[in-house]
Amino acid sequence: MNEKKHLYLLWTTESKISAEKMVFMYGINSKRRGWWEEVTIIIWGAPTLLAAQDTELQEKIEEAKLEGVHLSACKACADQLGVTDKLTDLGIEVIYWGDPLTKLLKNDEKLLTI
Repeated sequence: MNEKKHLYLLWTTESKISAEKMVFMYGINSKRRGWWEEVTIIIWGAPTLLAAQDTELQEKIEEAKLEGVHLSACKACADQLGVTDKLTDLGIEVIYWGDPLTKLLKNDEKLLTI
């Protein structure tokens, strides 16, 4: 059996508490403790603005990157909210996520939506 070793966290809630206490807590600890070989946080919707503006969340973003968590944001959302350059400056990949997300779902990848 081919065990899936990559976890995707789809972060869509604008709740800062959920971001800190679930998305980043679990994402960072998943890498730190070896629960998953790869972890990707996908930033989609309202969190694109939170990530660009909230300095405390930016510290969590940096901590996640240092642990080896990959961060990627929806380009359509970032463009519409005017934060593409800021997210890029924070070291977050900014791409169109519609097609890749569809492929993840069709391939039954491990995806948590928050």
